[in-house]
Amino acid sequence: MAKAIPRRRNGRIGLRKSTRRIPKGVIHVQATFNNTIVTVTDIRGRVVSWASAGTSGFKGTRRGTPFAAQTAAGNAIRTVVDQGMQRAEVMIKGPGLGRDAALRAIRRSGILLTFVRDVTSMPHNGCRPPKKRRV
Repeated sequence: MAKAIPRRRNGRIGLRKSTRRIPKGVIHVQATFNNTIVTVTDIRGRVVSWASAGTSGFKGTRRGTPFAAQTAAGNAIRTVVDQGMQRAEVMIKGPGLGRDAALRAIRRSGILLTFVRDVTSMPHNGCRPPKKRRV
């Protein structure tokens, strides 16, 4: 027995992205040694906008630099400021160089930050170490 195909009620799917108003959101910054990814979500966790140092035009080792992280944060936040975001929470994860630079770019954007939290995962006991080297 074949499944029924769900129908769309109205054809205004494409217009919804620009008319959405998001007053409060969460900005996730993942800073690794090779790249920095900035994701902006609403309170429920649905992604509104994202950018990384790679999508901002940086290639190779320059993606891990603080300037690349600053540019990525600016690109991700520019679209949500247009959608009306005024307040945000910031979650920073990872040990990379772009942590502070991304946070500085977020503060300069004009969004009021309610809190900044470091959510870097710490291993309780970590991975099993490699076996001893025999020469």
